[in-house]
Amino acid sequence: MKRYEQGQRHEVRITLNGQPRQGLCESRTLLSDFLREGLGATGTHVGCEHGVCGACTVLVDGIAGRACLTLAVQADGRRVDTVEGLCGLEDELSDLQEAFHRNHALQCGFCTPGILMSCVDYLRRRPDPSEQEVRDMLSGHLCRCTGYTNIVRAVLETAAARRAAAQAAPASLGE
Repeated sequence: MKRYEQGQRHEVRITLNGQPRQGLCESRTLLSDFLREGLGATGTHVGCEHGVCGACTVLVDGIAGRACLTLAVQADGRRVDTVEGLCGLEDELSDLQEAFHRNHALQCGFCTPGILMSCVDYLRRRPDPSEQEVRDMLSGHLCRCTGYTNIVRAVLETAAARRAAAQAAPASLGE
């Protein structure tokens, strides 16, 4: 295990949204600060800095977590995905982002990147959630603007569309 001493700068190498990136930071630098200030991934928002609001949620090796509670050196050698990585190669919105747009699931947008990243992880693990299950998942996020109803609608719509596409795919292969 590496030893990190206060005041020293350490090279941190991560795969950020599929691209190798690196930067120097102190051992006490939070992943949220490293992403925003060190690597320019400003879609990761910082709200409470206590892990309560969820605005800083990113995926580390595919699992949603709070970047304000994670040290950058803990992410060394790992894959980190942020909201910037959700768009396709042509800057097309993902199906989840499109559903958020269609359902007016954001207003000021500050909390949206973290919510989207939690939803990406959640829908991968739980492709057929109930409304209550989505609401339970969202309870880890604070949004003062939307009231969550449209967010829940967008998540359920995305889940249903993905299930329909998965069911249609095998049938189209045999034709």
